[in-house]
Amino acid sequence: MTEVLVKKLSEVSIDARGPRFSAVLTTIVLAVALVTSNLWVVIAQAIVFAIGAIKGPQFTPYAYIFRSIIKPRLKGKAITEDVRPPQFAQSVGLLFALVAISGSIANLDVVFVVAVSFALAAAFLNAAFNFCLGCELYLLLLRVRLTHG
Repeated sequence: MTEVLVKKLSEVSIDARGPRFSAVLTTIVLAVALVTSNLWVVIAQAIVFAIGAIKGPQFTPYAYIFRSIIKPRLKGKAITEDVRPPQFAQSVGLLFALVAISGSIANLDVVFVVAVSFALAAAFLNAAFNFCLGCELYLLLLRVRLTHG
């Protein structure tokens, strides 16, 4: 790893358990949106994704719940991670939410269902298996950029 990456890694880090907790809540919200086909639920989740994508996942309402209610009850030392992969994952989630919103507004139910389903699948993978697709995509793109750029 280059010195620049090591320096950037240490700049902003978050408790790695926070994004997983957020993924649990996101899974629940997106499942409700999918079952009810409720546009407003997707809009609410899109707002959460937008906050996470723009300011960082540590500033979302889900992160606030984690910090104030869940984290004080956890035992053991917190493992930290770089904020950039989860922030990128929030951007990917926002993209899927915006596609779902657009599909709903255009009366394209299939687009809504597919977009919400993809976002739900990614959130579920993170919640259940601690596998963040958006984070992995970020790391893959970073490797490609460093190799070819």
